[in-house]
Amino acid sequence: MAHLQYVVACVFVLFLCVQKGYSLECYVCNSHNDTECSNTVPPERFKVSCRADKNETMCRKIKQVIDFEVNGLPPDSRIIRSCGWFNKSLTNYCYQRSGFGGRQEVCACNDKDLCNASNTLIVSYTFVLAFYAVLKICQH
Repeated sequence: MAHLQYVVACVFVLFLCVQKGYSLECYVCNSHNDTECSNTVPPERFKVSCRADKNETMCRKIKQVIDFEVNGLPPDSRIIRSCGWFNKSLTNYCYQRSGFGGRQEVCACNDKDLCNASNTLIVSYTFVLAFYAVLKICQH
């Protein structure tokens, strides 16, 4: 009977250790630093899991063009990819900005990996320690 109580206690603590979380995987890079960032599909090394605890709920891609020298910086064109956040009711959208000497197209999405949210398991370290403590107590 003590063995059954031990198993039930361990299973209960294990359920407390695992929570449902949401992780979005996006490319994070800047073509100014690495030209492969501007590839249609960037290399695997640029893939990251965005952090829900920082409200990173979208993948963002910015195409930026500077047409002529501004503040001593030469004309430039680059692609910047990152995790980002915005109004959660929006999904796939783009908008343009332009001003003196430059323009941007900003697109964001969250409908699939590398533009999608997926379920992952997040382990709570507090509950893992609790599980370990229960395990040690039950072994005696």
